[in-house]
Amino acid sequence: MGWEIRFFVRICTEDGKLKRVSKAMLSRLPGYLNYLKALPADTVHISATALARALDLGDVQVRKDLAVVSDGGRRKTGHQRENLIRDIERFLDNHNVTDAILVGAGKLGQALLDYSGFEVFGLKIVAGFDQHPEGKQSPEGTPVYPMEALEAFCTGHHVSVGVITVPAAYAQAVCDRLVACGVEAVWNFAPVHLKVPEHILVQNENLAISLTALRMRLRNRDDPDSIILT
Repeated sequence: MGWEIRFFVRICTEDGKLKRVSKAMLSRLPGYLNYLKALPADTVHISATALARALDLGDVQVRKDLAVVSDGGRRKTGHQRENLIRDIERFLDNHNVTDAILVGAGKLGQALLDYSGFEVFGLKIVAGFDQHPEGKQSPEGTPVYPMEALEAFCTGHHVSVGVITVPAAYAQAVCDRLVACGVEAVWNFAPVHLKVPEHILVQNENLAISLTALRMRLRNRDDPDSIILT
């Protein structure tokens, strides 16, 4: 039985010390990075308060997050924008790109293949695989091969991550093949629990759970006694 991505990960800092960093914090950092990069080029400084206000987050939470990844904050001026971008990218190790393959080039898979923004965050989908690959090459030029070519492709390329976008009934079989091909982590978009060896990491993206949470929050947003967490 494999591990899910843990709620905490341990990060080794430049001085050799280990820090426990929450999964929630890691999920916020790309949002900070996107916002900082989208600011006008003449923006020199940004404070944690301004960042929190722009992203509708708590000021204290943002300040704590930034303190983990950067020591460049100053009381009156905040952070230098370019330095903070550099510190977050270095913390996330975005400059070391990990190659991935995607299995299931249907509508969702095609959308992921067509998206060019993953590489900014250290992931490059180098190929897709499908039972019927004809005419499914992405606009970015990412090729889509037949499933029969999966093992041979993985043998000739160093692929660390497998992205699964097939129907639930086929997800486990696809996962088993990816693991046999040497994939070390699985990004799973199929609504099913995957069984993997202990050394394999799995990140599940269940759209049904996200939709349910959104609907429940919408239904209960005016109820002061609501137990729905935001």
